[in-house]
Parts: sequence; C-alpha cells; structure tokens
Amino acid sequence: MRKVSAVLAVLSVSLTVAGTAIQLSVPKEWAPWPPMAPDHGAGLMFPLIGAFLIAYRPRLKLAWLMCVGGLACAVNVMVTGLQFTQASAGDLESAGWLRILAIAGWTVGACTLGILTPLLSPDDRLPSRRWLPVAITGVAATVLEGVRNIVRPTPPASTYRWPEVIPNPLAIEALAPYHATLTRSLTLLINACVVLAVISLLVRLRHAPSTARRQIAWPLSAFVIYTLFVLLGEAYWLPATIWTGLIPVTIAFAVLQYRLYGIDTVISRTVIATGLIAAVGGVYFGTGALAALLVSGYDQVAGLAAALVAGAFFQPLRTRLRGLTDVMLYGKHGQPEELARRLAREVGETEPVNALAAVTAVVHDGLGVTGVVVEVGTEAGTAGMRVELGTTGPDPRAVPLVWHGEPVGRMLIGPPGPRRFSAAYTERLISAATLYVADVAHAVLMTADLQRSRERILNAREEERRRLRRDLHDGLGQALTNMSMSLTMAQLRLREVPSSADRMLRDLCGSMDSVSQEVRELVYGLRPPSLDDLGLLGAVRALAEEPGPPVQVEVEGETRDLPAAVEVAAYRIAQEALTNVRKHADATRTTVTLACSEHALVVRVRDDGKGLPGHRRSGVGFASMRERAAELGGTCRITQAPAAGTDAGPGTQVEATLPLPRPSGAGDAGVKHR
Repeated sequence: MRKVSAVLAVLSVSLTVAGTAIQLSVPKEWAPWPPMAPDHGAGLMFPLIGAFLIAYRPRLKLAWLMCVGGLACAVNVMVTGLQFTQASAGDLESAGWLRILAIAGWTVGACTLGILTPLLSPDDRLPSRRWLPVAITGVAATVLEGVRNIVRPTPPASTYRWPEVIPNPLAIEALAPYHATLTRSLTLLINACVVLAVISLLVRLRHAPSTARRQIAWPLSAFVIYTLFVLLGEAYWLPATIWTGLIPVTIAFAVLQYRLYGIDTVISRTVIATGLIAAVGGVYFGTGALAALLVSGYDQVAGLAAALVAGAFFQPLRTRLRGLTDVMLYGKHGQPEELARRLAREVGETEPVNALAAVTAVVHDGLGVTGVVVEVGTEAGTAGMRVELGTTGPDPRAVPLVWHGEPVGRMLIGPPGPRRFSAAYTERLISAATLYVADVAHAVLMTADLQRSRERILNAREEERRRLRRDLHDGLGQALTNMSMSLTMAQLRLREVPSSADRMLRDLCGSMDSVSQEVRELVYGLRPPSLDDLGLLGAVRALAEEPGPPVQVEVEGETRDLPAAVEVAAYRIAQEALTNVRKHADATRTTVTLACSEHALVVRVRDDGKGLPGHRRSGVGFASMRERAAELGGTCRITQAPAAGTDAGPGTQVEATLPLPRPSGAGDAGVKHR
C-alpha cells in the first residue's frame, strides 16, 4: 500500500511539473487560460500528503481519494499542455482527443477532491446518512458536466478564445440549442454541492466536542477560502491555486490530530477582523452617505459623523464577534462567562474549606489542563492548605492569588490537556477564574484564622482558669487555712498564755498582708489596675514615663467611657509596641497617638529608629498585637514610617484600629414606628 501511494505521489508531481513546463512553452496565442488552475496545486500537494497519511494509516479512504484525485488533476495539467502544444503545431485532431482525456482527468479530480474530500474530512466518514444524497448529487453533477464537455457541440469561431477551433471528435451537434442552458444549470448545481460540502464541515464543528472542533477547524478554514475564490470566477484562480495546495496540509493536521499550531487563534482573529472590516466599513459608508444627503455640501461633517458612528460600533461588535467565535470553536462549556457562573455557584453553595476543592475541580475542567494545584497561605509558595487535582508536571505555571491587594496564595496550572484552548482564550479563562479562587482562598484563610483564634481564646481561658485555681487553691487557699488554724491556736493560747497569743496574732497580721498582696496580684492579672485608677490615657502616659527614650503621648477625641475590652486591647498593644521600641529600635524619640472617633479607636506608635529589617519574621510581640486587634474585629499594621528628623532612621509605625460598638438605638435613629 505504501509503495503504491509513493508511486502515485511521484508520478503525480512529475506530471504536474512537466505539464506546467509544457504549458509555459506553448506560443502565447495558444497559451491555456487561465494560466494557472487549482489542478496545478492539487496535482502537486494532494498526492504527497495522501501518501504521507497512508504511511501512518494505510486504510484511510480519505488519503486514497487524495492520491487518486491529485493524480487525476496532474493528468489534466499534463494533457492540457500536450493538447495546446499539438494545436499550436497544427495537429488539431490529436488536440481534440487529448482534450477529452484532460476533461476525464478534471472530472475525476473534481469528484474526489471538490465533493467527497470535504464531506469525509477529517474522520473518513460522512457527518450522517443525510449527507449521502449531497455526495451522490455532487458526483453525478460533476460526471454530467464532464460528459457535457466531452460531447459539446462545435463552438462558433467568433466566440472562440484561441486562433482555431479544436474539433471535438465526440461532439453532438444536436445539443447546440440547449448547450448554454445545460452548462449554467450544471455549474450552478456543482457549486451548490461544493458549498454544501463545506457546510457539512460547519455542521461537524457545531456538534463536535471541543477537541474535535479544533481538529475540524483546519480543513474548514481552508475549504471556505478555496470555495470563495472558486465562486468569484476565473479572475481569482491564481490565489485559488495557491490555496488549493494548503488544503491537504490542513487535512493532515486534522487527521493526525495535531493540536499545536494555533488554528483556533488564526480562525478567531480572521473571523473578528473580517467581521469588523465588513460591519464597520458598511456602517462608515452608510453613515457617510446618509450624512452627505442630509447635510450636503459639508463633506467634513459627513466624514466625522461616519467615523464617530463606526467607532461607536467597533468595540461592542468586536466583543460580540469574539464571543461567537469562542462558542463556535470551544462551545459554551469553556466560556469565561460560563466558567464564572459555575465558580460563583460553587462559592455560594459550599462552605469555604470544601469550596476550595470544588473550585479547583471547576477550574481544572474549565481550563482543560492536565492538573491544577491551589495553595493557600499568607505568602506565595508557603501554603497553609493545598488542594491538588490532576498532574501539573515539572514546570507548572504559577498564578498569584491576590485579594484586595493582599497575597492569599497561588494557583499552579499544568500544561494543556487534550481539550486545548488557544493562548489568548486560556488567558481570558484564567483571568475569570483567578478572582473567584482568590475569594475562596481568602475565605479559607479567614476561616482558619477564626478557628485558630477560637482555639487560642479557649486555651487562654482554660489556662487562666487553671492558673486562678492553682493560685487560689495552693496559694490563697493554703494561706487562709493556715490563718484559720493560727486563729484557733491563738484563741486557745489566749486563755493559757496571753503573751504567746499576742505573738501569734502579730504573725497572723503579717500573713494577712501577704494574702492581701496575693489577692491584689490576682486582680492585676485579670485587668491592669492602672486602667481603673488612671483611665486609658493616664495608663498609657504611665507607660511612657518608664525608663527609655522619651515618649510623647498625643490624644485625639474623647478616650473616656470606652468598652473594657477595647481599653485592655489598646493598653496591651501600646505596651507591647513600646517594649519593642525600647528593646530593638535604637530610637531617640517615640510618639504614641490615641485617636478616638465615633466608630473606632486608633492606637498609633511611631518611632524614629532603625526600622524593620528587610527579611523579617513576625515574632511573638507582633503576633500578639495582631491577635488582640483581630479579637475585636480590628486590624493591626506594622510598617516602615518616615523618620521625623534628617539624621534619624527610617522608623517603624504600629497602627491598630479597634472598632467601637454602635450605641444602643443608633440603628433605629431614622426609623418611624407606627
């Protein structure tokens, strides 16, 4: 089989090259017209590609049709050259018989390549049994056209293109009155069948899955342009000849399922560009003509109006054409809008932890890649949670996940799978998916932080209860027990040895002082006493007076009557920030600002020290400040701050925002009760 196809390919190319050379050597008055025909491209390329396909798939009927049809076209090219050579030499009778052989070659080539090949591309079978009448009608009409040409009556010398009429040895002169009508009818029928054959590829494209769509798109694009050139007439046969040579190449891509040549990008841009040129051009010229009629004599106004209207149509039309092309190539399954709807549905219906796995599955299916990994963490590459689906390969693409400017993780995307999209389309899908994945990643982080906060609160509460129990039982309880025993003994001694009882009572007074101190320490552990004695502002000023660099305390608004939890959090944050300044900042001046508004209390501690290190890790102090703010639903940011003086360092600023509860009844201020 392979040897036969190779022989057919070599023979076809040889006949085409030799026939073209012979046609070019014919005297000008006898030169064939048009000088180049689609048969030249078919004779050169179809058998070569057909033999190549047979080498891989010997039973492929489509490849054998390409070989046979290409050879028939090569015979047509060769015999046509010999026909006009004989006619130019005066041997018109031989030229007449050669003409019949050329027509036979054209008929076989047109049946196989013009009708059957597009109907059978790319899977070697018709789209359905309903297309069988189209194939039969097309072949029958082409054969009838060949027979009509073989038995055509002798044309009038006045309308003949060449110097002398080449006689037809098989002419049926009785057909002369019907010849023109028969020619037009058969030409119209053949062209209709060729167009239907191309439409069959469109039908395949519409009902095929996304992988097969790109496979079908290769021959479809080639046959559409070739058919357009042929329908435009002989004046466009030169580009039709060139394009004919590309058709078998596109068929080879489709048959062998090569998906790495960007046909979807080519088709998308071609459709968009063609639609824009046609529509915008029509709008421009239509608007210009209408404006010229309404405001005749003002050509500049008409041109400006046409340009404005055409520009207004440009972007909406481009978006619409791109959407239609995407649906044509990929279907609705992989559309960015459809992907966004699926992601939104998963986000809305599933809790964050399970939503991350569901969203990863949707992204994996929507992008058509081999694998997707979503890593959730405060820094890219440091995942607190990892969901993996499929295989991303050794070199996946990393897409950062950012939620309102805050990195929340990254998404690793593997190489394209069998259902491959174009690069531009994939970018649109990734852009549509990233926002939803980032939302889910942020929700997962918030859920994890909330869970950790609950655990820390629970642990802290239980640890505090255990400490209180230990201090009360082992310390205060034991001391009270000893005091009770001492009182009992002092009561007994008071009757027997009064002087001894007096000494025991003095010892008991010392023990009571110790117990009072222990009680005071227990109370201080529950809440800083300075807050009750001095208030928040006074307590912070007391912190500022401790040894170290000078600290200035500023206040904005009223800081009295704040909730107890806010006071404690603000005091502890200021205390921790000042401790860090005194230990690590090497600052010469520090400012503590308490800014209280209706909605929040802002604690700001700013120094002129050496600032934050380039690669820092959050220590216990920073984490403690953030946790205290987060417990109240607030935030705490530790950033570089401009230095206050020219000789000072860059400085550090700690800013904690602690929300204040709304006053009771504030939400009902504008409500009328009936």
